[in-house]
Amino acid sequence: MSVLDSRNVLRPAPKGLKGFLQRMVFGAMPYAFAFFRRWKPVVKMKGMVLTSRYDDVREVFASDHDFGVVYEPKLDVIMGGQPFFLGMGDTQQYRDDTAAMRKVVRREDLPLLAQQVEMMAEDIVRAAPNRIDVVDTLVRRVTFSVLGDYFGVPEPSNGDLRVWGTRLFEFQFADQGNDPALLAEVEEIAPALRAHIQGQIDKRRTAPGKDDILSRCLAEQKAGTSGFSDDQIRTALMGFIVGGPPQPPMVVPQAMEQLLRRPDALLGAQTAARAGDDALLAAHVLEAMRFDPLAPGLPRVALTDAVIARGTDHEAKISKGDTVLAAFASAMMDPRRVTNPRRFDPTRPASDYLHFGYGLHQCFGIHINQATLHLMLKPLLQRPNLRRAPGKAGRLTKNGPFAESLTVEWG
Repeated sequence: MSVLDSRNVLRPAPKGLKGFLQRMVFGAMPYAFAFFRRWKPVVKMKGMVLTSRYDDVREVFASDHDFGVVYEPKLDVIMGGQPFFLGMGDTQQYRDDTAAMRKVVRREDLPLLAQQVEMMAEDIVRAAPNRIDVVDTLVRRVTFSVLGDYFGVPEPSNGDLRVWGTRLFEFQFADQGNDPALLAEVEEIAPALRAHIQGQIDKRRTAPGKDDILSRCLAEQKAGTSGFSDDQIRTALMGFIVGGPPQPPMVVPQAMEQLLRRPDALLGAQTAARAGDDALLAAHVLEAMRFDPLAPGLPRVALTDAVIARGTDHEAKISKGDTVLAAFASAMMDPRRVTNPRRFDPTRPASDYLHFGYGLHQCFGIHINQATLHLMLKPLLQRPNLRRAPGKAGRLTKNGPFAESLTVEWG
């Protein structure tokens, strides 16, 4: 069966020793980061550099001329060679392309998006028999449905957008071993998704339809605005599908797991949800995400010989071409900048959080995430006697970096 026909969002998890070692590595990371923060804040080995303290991680993210993004080669595969701003440095094209997309992805859209997310989540929870899988049945359905509709990218007739987006996300951001089997799938999925989006562009050019990102792009194209050729529109929508909807099914169930581990935090989130205090609920979910964020860190490549932590006792020289992992998961647990980091505290200042990166390549969809992630859980948190399902189903399981399942019950 072609991967285009697959309905399995995640590829099979590694079995046996490989699977065991993968789980061990992910489980050991917090302890390793704590050790490195204390004794070896910048670790160098064979062209790889790990930086684990808050100040150093922010420095790497903020020093765009020294540390560039590494995404371009795989983006070229996904985008068919068309440039996308995620893979660019601080160039005029980067500034032009991001400015063009900010014309059509607007802050004033956030209240309606938030309302749509909450309403769909409520419908799903209400229809569930007092038991639900948070990952796939709730968060993934809400995310791909609402964001796909907002972007103007409906379900393809020859596949599943959830599968396509997640596999391309895995290839772009999580495929550290350059798995040839995954590449073979991407070489089917990427052209199919490009063709699907181009088909929508062609269709909507003659029949504009409702207000969404695609219709706004086509209106700008018709007006002669720079930055809205078919290639640019298609590539931007591809980038939004690959970089956007696959993330909430990872981080939101992980936040739910962290709340379930902490009865007081869970009660605080439930109280906020039942009171309709969305700001307080968002603070609880954001804080829960700090204990298990999207990834351990983000990679950068040294564009020139550089220095990290200059003038400190752990100053380190970095050679051009080195890959630097800015471990933001570690940074958010650094007691030098984050007060009592092991304590669950939803009143923390925004500066304590690096969930969405920092600097030039901070997540383009940060405002959408901040407006919607907590609302995917709000209807669930309003239910009485919310608890884990019995047995293994009630514990978060992961497939590599992806949340795989977490079942809860209520009533």
